[in-house]
Amino acid sequence: MNKQIVHQLILDKLRVDLDIAERAAQTAYETATHEENIAENKYDTLGLEASYLAAGQAKRVEEIRQSLALCQNLTLRVYDDQRGIEIGALLGLEDEKGREQWLFLAPDAAGLKVDVVGQPITVITPRSPLGKSLLGKFEGDEVEILVAGTRQQFAVTEVL
Repeated sequence: MNKQIVHQLILDKLRVDLDIAERAAQTAYETATHEENIAENKYDTLGLEASYLAAGQAKRVEEIRQSLALCQNLTLRVYDDQRGIEIGALLGLEDEKGREQWLFLAPDAAGLKVDVVGQPITVITPRSPLGKSLLGKFEGDEVEILVAGTRQQFAVTEVL
């Protein structure tokens, strides 16, 4: 597993997502401002609904831009077994049932998924309970989080 490749895949996915969101925002804006969508009476809400959609799409564009900027400015470091897990770490976790997963701890873009040779990798941030509990941990450590009243335990199997 190569951390630089994973980081580049995340950036590429964010760029694609940004392009899609920008096109959706433009389409929503055009719909909201089109002369055919001007309300003719108080029950004609198509233009109003389109303007809400346009505002939501514009917000989504800004969120993706922010995620992209933060991830572009991320300096990847080699894992330091004195400092432990930090932002930019690519790590393997195993749960109590032996299920393994790979995570990339990023400054933003939580929930984004990329695939490296059939291996899914999920982006998490330090704002999540798991991300927060992983900061400063080391290979071989265990972390425990509480999700919806249920305790979940994970072992850190590998850190890059």
